[in-house]
Amino acid sequence: MSAESTAGTPLDGLHVDFHRDVFFRSMLRELAGTLEEVVGMDEAAGFISVVGQRVGDQLNAAYRTALDTPKLDRPQIADVLVDLKRRIDGEFRIVEQSDEKLVFVNTACPFGDKVLGRPALCMMTSNVFGSIAAENLGYAKLVLQETIAQGHGVCRAIVHLQQTPESIAADGREYYGN
Repeated sequence: MSAESTAGTPLDGLHVDFHRDVFFRSMLRELAGTLEEVVGMDEAAGFISVVGQRVGDQLNAAYRTALDTPKLDRPQIADVLVDLKRRIDGEFRIVEQSDEKLVFVNTACPFGDKVLGRPALCMMTSNVFGSIAAENLGYAKLVLQETIAQGHGVCRAIVHLQQTPESIAADGREYYGN
C-alpha cells in the first residue's frame, strides 16, 4: 500500500493518544521493565546508569559550551539541573541550596505515568545530576529520598556536593569528577 492510498482513511479522525513522545516513553518503560524482570532490579539500574552517565556527559558539555565556561559553579549547576529537566517536561525546583548540597523537589516526571513501577528509570536523573555535579565540582552523592516511580507523588533528590557526616550516612550513589 502506498502512502498516497492511506490519505483520507477512516483512521484520520480517530483519537489515539500516541505520538513520538508517548512512543519513546513507552519504549523506555518496557525496556526498563524487561531489564528489571530478566536481570533484576540492581542490574537494570546499572544498565540505565550507564546511559544516564553518557547523557549527563553530553548535557554537561552542551551547557558549558552554551555558558562559555570550562567549569560550572554551584549556582550554575543548580540552574542547569532545573533547566534541563524543564526542557523535557519535568517540574524540578530547588528547595535548598548550600555549598554542601542541593535539594530538589519534582512534581512531574519527564517519563510521565510511564515511570510508575519502574524505579530503574530514576537512574537517569541520578546519573545525569551526579555526573554534571561531579564533573564540575569533583564530587557528588545522589540520594533519591522519594520518587514518583515508587508511588510517592513527588521526587525529592538531594545532591550532596561534599562528604559530610550527613552525606556519608545517606544511602545514595557517589560520583567523582576528573
